[in-house]
Amino acid sequence: MPAAASAEASSVDSLFQLMLTISFGLTLLVQGVLVIAFFKFRRRPGDNSDGPPIHGNLSLEILWTAIPAVTVLAVGIYSFEIYNQMGGLDPMVSGQHSMEAHAKMRGSAIAAPLPGENGATSPGERSQIALGIGARPDELGQNADVVVDVSGLQYAWLFNYADSGVIAGELHVPVGQDVQLNINAQDVIHAFWLPELRLKQDAIPGMTTELRFKTTKVGTYAVVCAELCGGYHGAMRTQMIVQTPEDYQAWVQENAVAQNPNLAETLAVKPSEMSNSEFLAPYAEEMGVNEELLAQIQTEVHPQ
Repeated sequence: MPAAASAEASSVDSLFQLMLTISFGLTLLVQGVLVIAFFKFRRRPGDNSDGPPIHGNLSLEILWTAIPAVTVLAVGIYSFEIYNQMGGLDPMVSGQHSMEAHAKMRGSAIAAPLPGENGATSPGERSQIALGIGARPDELGQNADVVVDVSGLQYAWLFNYADSGVIAGELHVPVGQDVQLNINAQDVIHAFWLPELRLKQDAIPGMTTELRFKTTKVGTYAVVCAELCGGYHGAMRTQMIVQTPEDYQAWVQENAVAQNPNLAETLAVKPSEMSNSEFLAPYAEEMGVNEELLAQIQTEVHPQ
C-alpha cells in the first residue's frame, strides 16, 4: 500500500482491509467445504451403487444466501459511512452546483454525460449527479483554507491559484490545512488521482467537480491521470508537494512575483536582488516558454 498522507486515507485503508479479510475468510470457508466434500463423499473402492438422491437442502440454501446478503449489507453500510466522513454527502457538492455541459469541444469524451438540447443539464438531472468530495461533516459550511482551480488537458495538469494569480504545473499545498480543488477538463475525460491520499475524482468537460482534503505529512506525492485519455495517457503525470505553511507561503510569494506582468520594470531597477527564477521569468515569457511547453518537451525527451 502507498503511504497514507491524508486524514481520509486511514478510513479508506480500513475499508479495504475489512473487505480483504472478509474475502479471505469466505475463500477459506468455501474451499474448505469443497475439500472436505471431496474426501468424505468420494467413491469407495468396490462401491458401484448410486449416490443418495439429494435434490436440495433448504437449510443450506438459506444459509448460503443469508451469509452473502448480510456481508454485502454490512460492507455497504460501512463504506457509506466512510464516504460520508470523507465529505461525499456534502449537500454543497451533491447537486447544488450550477453547471453547464457543452456539446462542442476539442477531442472526444468517452462516456461523458450528454447535455439536453439547450446544452445544459436539467435541474432534475443535476440533483442526481455527484460532483465530488466536499467538506467533512464536522466542517460543513466552512470555506477551505486553500482553493486551487485544476485543469486537465492532453496531457498535463495545470493548477491556478486564483487568490494569488500563480499558475503552476505542479500542485503545492500546506500540510494540515483544508484544500479544495475545483477540477475541470479542457478536452476529454480525465481522472485526477492522488494514490497516497486514496482520492480520485473525474475531470469532465463542461463540468466542474470538487475534491476536498487535508494532508497530514510533508513530502512529494504523485498526481496521476487514471482515465485513458489518449495515446500519451501514461505520460500525464505530475506531483503534489506538501509543504509546511511557512514554506508554502514562501513558494506562493516567490511565484507571484515571478509571474507578475510588471516584473520587467522591477528587474530593470534592482536586478541584483532578484532570485534566479525571478530574473529569468520575463525572458521566458518573451520567448513563449510556459509550463505546457516544458511538459510537452519533457514528454518527448522522456516518453513513458
